[in-house]
Amino acid sequence: MERFHCAVSDIAGGPLDPAAAIAFVSDPGFGGMTMFAGRVRDLNHGRVVTGVSYDMFEPLALTGFRAICEDMDARFGPKVKLYVAHARGRLGVGDLAVVIAAGTPHRDEAFRACRELIERVKHTSPIWKQEHYLDGDSVWSEGCSLCGVDDASPAAEPGPR
Repeated sequence: MERFHCAVSDIAGGPLDPAAAIAFVSDPGFGGMTMFAGRVRDLNHGRVVTGVSYDMFEPLALTGFRAICEDMDARFGPKVKLYVAHARGRLGVGDLAVVIAAGTPHRDEAFRACRELIERVKHTSPIWKQEHYLDGDSVWSEGCSLCGVDDASPAAEPGPR
């Protein structure tokens, strides 16, 4: 049984599929399944956003996703299934940029695993984000844009992305 799914999906091939994430982390022995779906919003730092472009070096991103899952597996144990899928390409407002899911025997560990997985992906993955604005301007994000957060711990309070 494969317990980790790590993917980079070119938006030209279609949108990310949250149902696939839940299906992957489902197991008859799991009472807890959680999912986070991040999408492009229409306003950031007071500017009207029309879209976002994500780019990455896929082999490096996938290696990083896998390393995060393996590290979490060492702490959560063999009864965890993790799903990571991130979009690449130009996304419009409302499009899904990332889908994260975790399945575990109990709800508490499922919530903790899902939260930790998204925070670590956002903080450590080599993903470049360019926001496009209504006025025609576009800006590349500078590093992790979780303003004021110094680490990827699950207790960290995220700011805007």
